[in-house]
Amino acid sequence: MLHLLKVNLKAFDGAAGDVHQNNLNTHTTGTANLSAEMKTYYDTALIHAAEPKLVHAQFGQKRNIPQGRGKTIEFRKFSQLPKALTPLTEGVTPDGGSMKVTSETATVNQYGYYIAISDLLDLTALDPMVQEAVTALGGQAGRTLDTVIREILNAGTNVQYAEGQVASRAALTSEHKLTVKAVKMAVRTLKNANADTIEGDFIGIIHPDIAFDLTEDPEWKYPHQYADTKEIYEGEIGKIAGVRFVETTEAKIFEGSVYSTLIIGANAYGVTEIDGGGLKTIIKQKGSAGTADPLDQRSTAGWKAILTAKILSDEYMVRVETGSTFSGAAN
Repeated sequence: MLHLLKVNLKAFDGAAGDVHQNNLNTHTTGTANLSAEMKTYYDTALIHAAEPKLVHAQFGQKRNIPQGRGKTIEFRKFSQLPKALTPLTEGVTPDGGSMKVTSETATVNQYGYYIAISDLLDLTALDPMVQEAVTALGGQAGRTLDTVIREILNAGTNVQYAEGQVASRAALTSEHKLTVKAVKMAVRTLKNANADTIEGDFIGIIHPDIAFDLTEDPEWKYPHQYADTKEIYEGEIGKIAGVRFVETTEAKIFEGSVYSTLIIGANAYGVTEIDGGGLKTIIKQKGSAGTADPLDQRSTAGWKAILTAKILSDEYMVRVETGSTFSGAAN
């Protein structure tokens, strides 16, 4: 088995700021006209609005992106050492072993969006437009980045179809619901792979439609029955069979109304840290665009993020695909 021990950053080809996923208009970047206090305020507001949406980012190994250190992250993993069952001989130094090192690399991409606010709207609106814009942009940023991570995680190869009654996604129907037995099967797979738990339990990322079916089981426990309110994850709805479930409407739904529920152990994947240089607010006040805005008619608010995720150990995460009571209505 492979265990994640550390992460190295390698400078391959340019600074992280050179990465481009979207072709952003250069007139909308930077915050030169904002005070440091206002920049901090808007950054905090954006992250506060984004973080509740980042469900899929919660349980991965998190690493900041240092400036000037390149745009490729190398995750180094070391093979599990064999048992040392040979008794030592008094006075004799035994032969030493060696560690097998493998690596996984991931290249960060840049994402972003901005909106323009006209001077007339800013003057006549009842609510402070920039503040409202930052809140809306934060929610959008969270959903966007969460989807990026979700798609990477759902490309894993460790798949279980309901309780194993069928052997393919195409064969799943609304009758193949997520059951306690299916959860226990996934947990067994993780335990047999020697996957570590996350603070004592495995984690499940679940869609509300699937939660509707699973929470009807009498074994289901709600968070207040097993955890202090300060120890509950964002979106956590309950626990069953050694798995704490976090609910999100962003959980993957495949074509044909097939739902993905990810059952995750520690060190299954890695993600970049959003508050370590990965996500920032960009506010441009009226008059900051020069000749591009000669009458000072618009300001802009936006966000930009550098992000990636990488499956580090496929065996530490099981994707359970099922139908649900609502399979016909899923979109």
